[in-house]
Amino acid sequence: MTERTRSPHAPKEACWAVIPAAGGGTRMAADRPKQYLPLGGKTVIRHVLERFGRHPLIGGIVVALAEQDAYWEHQSAPRGKPLITVTGGAERCHSVLNALRRLAIEAGSEDWVLVHDAARPCLRSRDLDRLIAGVKDHPAGGLLGVAVADTLKRVDEEGVVCDTLDRRGVWRALTPQMFRLGLLTEALEAAIADGVVVTDEAAAMERAGHRPRMIAGSADNIKITMPGDLAFAEMLLASRNEHGDY
Repeated sequence: MTERTRSPHAPKEACWAVIPAAGGGTRMAADRPKQYLPLGGKTVIRHVLERFGRHPLIGGIVVALAEQDAYWEHQSAPRGKPLITVTGGAERCHSVLNALRRLAIEAGSEDWVLVHDAARPCLRSRDLDRLIAGVKDHPAGGLLGVAVADTLKRVDEEGVVCDTLDRRGVWRALTPQMFRLGLLTEALEAAIADGVVVTDEAAAMERAGHRPRMIAGSADNIKITMPGDLAFAEMLLASRNEHGDY
């Protein structure tokens, strides 16, 4: 990645958030993409934007949208932080790469980028703090995750159990995933050039030879995927509002 001049508007040593939001969310069987569904008086994606917009170390947000997104309306990030939109791609990795290329106009290759799912509205501020503090001294970066507690079974195409897997050292990957802008751009470009569709940024970094650091996050940082997830997210957020637990 070519080093570019940092924008004079970019806060020194700030992190940047990238939100891939070009997916259709067909499994929700809704009349609109899941990131635009109502949740506690706001859209799902609005919760995400506010969480990053209010964090003191986030310098700005880049959102990757579908080419003909009919639901996005211009939204100003809290506290006046830059909110930039780009056109997404066919898969998540293409959308993230488009966002990173746009961000390179504003940021340097050594700056940190936190990529977060548009459909994860329940991210806790303390988990965001923990991630930033936990990987800021790492050469490449890291991600939030949760250690697997359930017994894991492998099944065949007919649903018959074949064997039990060893769950030691196995984690569920969450977002945000936090990496250096330059290294992540290079890793995604290499994967896409080789025809590999990675499902998260850590996979691209691993493929490029890096070893991301896993940071323990909260299991309630859920991704809205199925209809029941929306009701669960609303319950989680309502409980946090009641108890001030963020």
